[in-house]
Amino acid sequence: MHPVKHIVIVGGGTAGWLTAGVIAAHHQSRMPGGFTVTLVESPNVPIIGVGEGTWPTLRTTLSRMGVSETDFFRECDASFKQGARFNRWTTGAADDGYYHPLMLPQSFGQVNLVPHWMADSATSSFCDAVTPQGAICDDGLAPKTIATAEYDAIANYAYHLDAGKFAPFLQRHCCMKLGVRHVLADVERVNRTDNGDIASVTTTQAGDIAGDLFIDCTGFKALLIGEAMGVPFKDCSDILFCDTALAMQVPYDAPDAPIASHTISTAQSAGWIWDIGVPTRRGTGHVYSSSHISDEQAERELRAYIGPAAEGLTARKIPIRSGHRETFWKGNCVAVGLAAGFLEPLEASAIVLIELSAKIIAERLPACREVMDVVASRFNATTLYRWGRIIDFLKLHYVLTQRTDTDFWRDNVRADSIPDRLQELLLLWRYHSPWFHDEFDRAEEVFPAASYQYVIYGMGFRTEVEIEALARDDRLAEQALRENARQTERLRTGLPRHRDLIDKIIAHGLQPV
Repeated sequence: MHPVKHIVIVGGGTAGWLTAGVIAAHHQSRMPGGFTVTLVESPNVPIIGVGEGTWPTLRTTLSRMGVSETDFFRECDASFKQGARFNRWTTGAADDGYYHPLMLPQSFGQVNLVPHWMADSATSSFCDAVTPQGAICDDGLAPKTIATAEYDAIANYAYHLDAGKFAPFLQRHCCMKLGVRHVLADVERVNRTDNGDIASVTTTQAGDIAGDLFIDCTGFKALLIGEAMGVPFKDCSDILFCDTALAMQVPYDAPDAPIASHTISTAQSAGWIWDIGVPTRRGTGHVYSSSHISDEQAERELRAYIGPAAEGLTARKIPIRSGHRETFWKGNCVAVGLAAGFLEPLEASAIVLIELSAKIIAERLPACREVMDVVASRFNATTLYRWGRIIDFLKLHYVLTQRTDTDFWRDNVRADSIPDRLQELLLLWRYHSPWFHDEFDRAEEVFPAASYQYVIYGMGFRTEVEIEALARDDRLAEQALRENARQTERLRTGLPRHRDLIDKIIAHGLQPV
């Protein structure tokens, strides 16, 4: 038997340090017995540093790593994220917009409110009818109070953060609290065994570093999984057209300016602009298709969106290669983060995929090399499914558009650019609204049925009113809709303003768990 005791992560950044932290925290009890987690990071390769949006899963991940939420806010320029607002995606009009909030619809496990809202949809948007979170975001409110314990929520939330500060924060925690060994060194060569596994990596500064399992967090370079192991990349630019981003960091007009507690995604002629508020600035960026617009025109649209505050700012260009590895775990090498793949950052899927991958590796870490291929096969099946469903969900935001003003929007609704599974679901949803149907029955789902409800009905999709459901669930639905209206009023009057809560966290801290 060849026990798996020495984990070597090549590459730092958010992917490397989150993975190191998740594995080290899960296997703390094994550390005295010789279990090791080593992270090898080049001192000469900068991190990408623009992944500023997260999912609520990060709260659980950080908590399990033993991270203080107060420290996280203080050191990572973090703010609360309660969802995303999509402007001008449906018609392109100035008043065109909808929310994808992070709270489930009221009584979601007991009743599907779609048929009941659809029967009376003239009164309010779907989001406002079934959850308070859109109203909370409109009012600029936080999802909790200073008296709420760390990681607990009144309204479900994730985070916005400064990725350039997040990775060093994780590094300090992993090295000081979790026993991760940090090696600053450039990898010169990947050394293979006779059976194709990785035996070690040769570094300039630290010589050979051997391991039983190697995790590739080297970003777009994919030094291990791509260059050494030869795993091909599966391109999906035929589905998701955006291949370039221009990023800018925009200062606030005043130190006490309001901070949006949601991501703002505003559609443009050939893509969209993200707008993310953290305490010290806004992170903005234009994600676009270079086949449909020039870099110069894309930058003009970004500057026009930002306004006078863009004067003197420089745009940073970031290439996007939409797709993923055909296999994520080969031999004793597994790819996490950008090495595994990348899609446009429309629904903040990058960091959640890191978390989910690291969690599987930590919880199902093979005891020995002899069973590693079995674990790898299951990891690959789960991860491939997740990537496919994320691609479907991102494409969903484009295929329901009514915009015909540019080739970009017209091309996005072409049938040959829509995955078969998504086409089948769109047909199904014309007669049955997404809920707990067979298409959402797997633990591997990243986006639940509720997320699909928020997007399709936010974009004006219509499902035939399900008369049987109306009659069967009428009383339950009426109670849920009334309760949502009451909860909305309570939260709008009881929650603090977003910046006010962050200021209090910095000054006084949240209540410990």
